[in-house]
Amino acid sequence: MNLIDTVKAKAKANPCKVAFPEANDEKMVKAIDEVSKEKYCDVLIVGHLDEVKTLCQKNKIDDSKWQYIDPNDEQYKEKVLTKYLKLPNIIYGEKSLRRRMNDPLYLALMMEAIDEVDVTFAGINSATGDIIYAAQTIVGLKSELEVASSVGIAELPNYTFADGGNLIAVGDCAVCTNPSASELASIAISTCETISSVTGWEPRCALLSYSTDGSGNGELVEKVKTAVKIAQERRPDLKIDGEFQLDSAIVPEIALKKVKRESEVAGKANILIFPDLNAGNIGVKLIQQFGSADAYGPLLQGFKKICSDCSRSAPVSELVGNILFSIVRAGDLKNEKK
Repeated sequence: MNLIDTVKAKAKANPCKVAFPEANDEKMVKAIDEVSKEKYCDVLIVGHLDEVKTLCQKNKIDDSKWQYIDPNDEQYKEKVLTKYLKLPNIIYGEKSLRRRMNDPLYLALMMEAIDEVDVTFAGINSATGDIIYAAQTIVGLKSELEVASSVGIAELPNYTFADGGNLIAVGDCAVCTNPSASELASIAISTCETISSVTGWEPRCALLSYSTDGSGNGELVEKVKTAVKIAQERRPDLKIDGEFQLDSAIVPEIALKKVKRESEVAGKANILIFPDLNAGNIGVKLIQQFGSADAYGPLLQGFKKICSDCSRSAPVSELVGNILFSIVRAGDLKNEKK
């Protein structure tokens, strides 16, 4: 069973409620139709009611089982606001929240914060930074984490990793420009949790550098070494190690030569954490261009709830995949609370 088939099975076994505040887009409507027909989730369309209905009619989509949330419904908004104001550590005051609730994205996130929905899925009309800011201020970050980040999964058709597969997780290649050591540790922890949820893997997370186990030195190396120590102290239950050069992280024979100590990660990593966005963005594009990799994601992470972003150029198939990933993650989050 390939990754997408695995994710589909997990999503169908534990369907969730997904809010779509940007459904006034033809590709998004088609993606929503696919996940709705297969009963992966309950669909809540937030805002843009007439536009969405028109797109459904144009594409002969049956939206009869979708729930429509009107941002002009003052009674419903009052119900959401009343519950939201009872939450701890909210940032905005009542007056500011009332104004922001007119924006479907903010209304959807407030609905998620009070458990009216399990996922907010947007990005087709908004910049990633706008979604992250909204999610961070309305839903908030997990208490043990310092920063929102992202992870992607690359499938390399012509490469086999130490575990016999051709999948590798990479982070953060889309959000954090120059994370501190502590933030880098947060990214590693978030990525382990996300990948474990989505794939079922036991994470083996390598923090990358131009140095392997002290072979190089300097400020950039020290940041990664410090991040490894922080991550291991915060989450000793996770297999997080480094600092490793890329080959030492994924090639067992090279790890044996370069890493002169016991490591459960060296040579067999299934998660790679880049030290900054320069390295991450360049690295993932090298994988795509020279490795002919298919990439899933990026998946946003670090929030208290599942808040998802998508590329504005994403095809319908990619949107469907990212929605399914979000449903699986939200299902696991609900199970943790039981």
